[in-house]
Amino acid sequence: MSALIETHALTRRDERRQTLLLQPTDFSLNRADRVSITGSSGSGKSVFLRALALLDAPTSGQVLWNGQPIANTEIPHYRSHISYLSQRPALIEGTVEDNLRFPFSLKTLRQRRFDLAAVTALLEHAGKTQEFLGKNAADLSGGEAQVASLIRTLQLNPEVLLLDEPTAALDPTSSRDVEALINAWFAADNARAYIWVSHDLEQARRMSEIHLQMSAGVLSGAARP
Repeated sequence: MSALIETHALTRRDERRQTLLLQPTDFSLNRADRVSITGSSGSGKSVFLRALALLDAPTSGQVLWNGQPIANTEIPHYRSHISYLSQRPALIEGTVEDNLRFPFSLKTLRQRRFDLAAVTALLEHAGKTQEFLGKNAADLSGGEAQVASLIRTLQLNPEVLLLDEPTAALDPTSSRDVEALINAWFAADNARAYIWVSHDLEQARRMSEIHLQMSAGVLSGAARP
């Protein structure tokens, strides 16, 4: 069986400074993998994750999805299956429910429909009631905004989550809410996988079975804690 995502000699260069941010990287993410990546600030963790998500075009090398290269026209479809979540969620004006309904207005998802029952189940995993849907996005705390952003992603049933320090700015309770959501999503389907970038070694060990390190753009490790 082919990996969900593979990279071959993937690099990312800062063209302005002419520095290599990501050294040639071979990587494979298989179904049911729970991977964490730790490393100091500026080591290349986010650079690697954003390249995997095809948010930033790789300078050289290749990203394969289910064994196949991804054409430019297929990138929106790819991103509906391989979802990137940043440390700072971007929410639109309106209520939480407005934000959760928004993806279904996009061209790639117009054949799908908002599912209140599925969203309610996700809310429960994060300790929220349906009343949360009526809250104004502008009034949410950092933790609430991250939960809303994560549910907006999880309702689409992605194959892979690319989590770029999603709890770094959150208090411990909110962090646990996010972890609970990820665990519930992962447990529901053994074909899923995720990569969690974290500065928190304890969290990295708690949330992964494969622990990698990033240093000066070099990915190494594959130790199982």
